[in-house]
Amino acid sequence: MRIVFMGTPEFAVPSLQILHENGYDIVGVITAPDKPKGRGKKMQGTPVKEYAESVGLHLLQPTNLKSEAFLSELKSLNADLQIVVAFRMLPEVVWNMPAGGTFNLHGSLLPQYRGAAPINWAIMNGETETGVTTFFLKHEIDTGSVIMQEKEVIAKEDTVGDVYERLMIKGAKLVLKTVQAIDVGTVSLSPQIESPDLKAAPKIHKETCEIKWSQESETIRNFIRGLSPYPAAWTTLGEKKFKIYKTKISEQSADDKPIGNYITDNKTHLSVKTGDGWLDLLELQMEGKKRMMVEDLLRGFKFD
Repeated sequence: MRIVFMGTPEFAVPSLQILHENGYDIVGVITAPDKPKGRGKKMQGTPVKEYAESVGLHLLQPTNLKSEAFLSELKSLNADLQIVVAFRMLPEVVWNMPAGGTFNLHGSLLPQYRGAAPINWAIMNGETETGVTTFFLKHEIDTGSVIMQEKEVIAKEDTVGDVYERLMIKGAKLVLKTVQAIDVGTVSLSPQIESPDLKAAPKIHKETCEIKWSQESETIRNFIRGLSPYPAAWTTLGEKKFKIYKTKISEQSADDKPIGNYITDNKTHLSVKTGDGWLDLLELQMEGKKRMMVEDLLRGFKFD
């Protein structure tokens, strides 16, 4: 089976690696063009590019997925199957090209959490379970027939970084299992069932990440976990902007403060008033400074 793999970030690398190491014929790897990064704005390739080049795989970095030059080169690869892991939206002329179709790895138990940020939103919504799904692409985003799924428990203290790491590995194993089933013709497809109870996972923007202290403490705690370490929930305390990475429900009982106000001993403790109590801030980052534990921050910075 001739396979074309499409992916960009770190999340996609284990999936490509497991296919390559199991001897599958990866005839092409498609990833995003290089981008300037860092203070020096030096051009840097994607994690998928770095791995593909390290093992000598044929690499394509199209800027336009509909260009005649790219489509001609893609067609010349004569792929039987295309696999997409954390890439971008594909035009139909691309995903419909191989006879065996194109399947995608998604970081949720579809049909729940369709969209660009499924791992974030599952944690932000306080879910205790998520997973990975492989499914064949069709016109509507994340709606194609499910091939396989694997579940993953979300622990109470898990951040999106923790779950991301586990799903990256679990997803790679599911990609291999899916390809093996396709290869021997034992795939059984399940249509996604529509329901009014489905939760979406839209792209996260900076304004999405601002903490709303009027919400309940547990809701805010989950919100912060679902954005930690990236892109990170943020708030303004006094005159400074802070990214918040870790919190816990506080035992603080002072109820005379307005919502969003903070109290601190300027030594080891910083708490913010929520809609139903207080939340202790444990790990945070003041603008222009490094991420640190609250006691380390308070050694060098004092609140009024």
